[in-house]
Amino acid sequence: MSNHHTLIIIGSGPAGFTAALYAGRANLNPVVFEGIQPGGQLTITTEVENYPGFAQGIMGPELMDIMRAQAQRFGAQSIYKLITRVDFSQRPFKLWADEEEYTADAVIVATGASAKLLGLPSEKEYMGYGVSACATCDGFFFKNQEVIVVGGGDTAVEEATFLTKFASKVTIVHRRDALRASKIMQEKAFKNPKIAFAWDSVVEEILGKSENGKKLVTGVRLKNVKTGAVTDLKADGVFMGIGHQPNTSLFKGQLEMDEVGYLKLRNRSTRTNIAGVFAAGDVADSVYRQAVTAAGSGCAAAIDAERWLESQHD
Repeated sequence: MSNHHTLIIIGSGPAGFTAALYAGRANLNPVVFEGIQPGGQLTITTEVENYPGFAQGIMGPELMDIMRAQAQRFGAQSIYKLITRVDFSQRPFKLWADEEEYTADAVIVATGASAKLLGLPSEKEYMGYGVSACATCDGFFFKNQEVIVVGGGDTAVEEATFLTKFASKVTIVHRRDALRASKIMQEKAFKNPKIAFAWDSVVEEILGKSENGKKLVTGVRLKNVKTGAVTDLKADGVFMGIGHQPNTSLFKGQLEMDEVGYLKLRNRSTRTNIAGVFAAGDVADSVYRQAVTAAGSGCAAAIDAERWLESQHD
């Protein structure tokens, strides 16, 4: 059966590729289904400065190309298809890319999470050029500059507080007249002299320009939801703080997840509730969401999968 594999990894990115690297070195001949965004979230970032080993920084897409090539060097195979359906009710596990069926003895889920975005064309245009969904990844680039954080929950307030280490001013833009964040987070924000608020407001447009062939964010157009008044607010960067959505709808009813959709893992391992199915990266991590932590959990998932497969033959 040509579509049967010892190990299938669903999703690419640092978690999927690191899992593939370790599984390849363990002679498991892993197959990586790269999905609709080969390389994952890092392919929409520009410079990555906090991944160990790259003293001068590296472009996100380039880092993913290197990781892919390294995994392939040890026998991992990439399939540029999206897994659209799975059946984990019996082994071998069944997976479908549209109508094509594949089977696997073990599966690692590394489908990641997607930052919730506003859905504006201008947001897409300036993503990686002043628009970001990760303050810990990109805050450093905004030293002594003015930035905006969109949102009113814990994510937004955490990001805003973190950004005050670098930015000269951080404005939280929130559609309501009160924050949804926890009381302790709110108090922190209200006490911080660098944080300002634009209440009852939504971002209608991200404003920018091209300078010497490089795109730059210059501000946002805000609309007051109560008065309808439209104003422009100067900014050098815009951070989306409206949360993340793990890409787990595919596994609903089969893999255990929390109320948001993050996969639940067993006792500090990468094991899910189904023996032989493991998870790595942002799909199971609502806390750190970094490339390096995703890579680490990809390594762990491959080791867990290898040991589990070994135990099946005893």
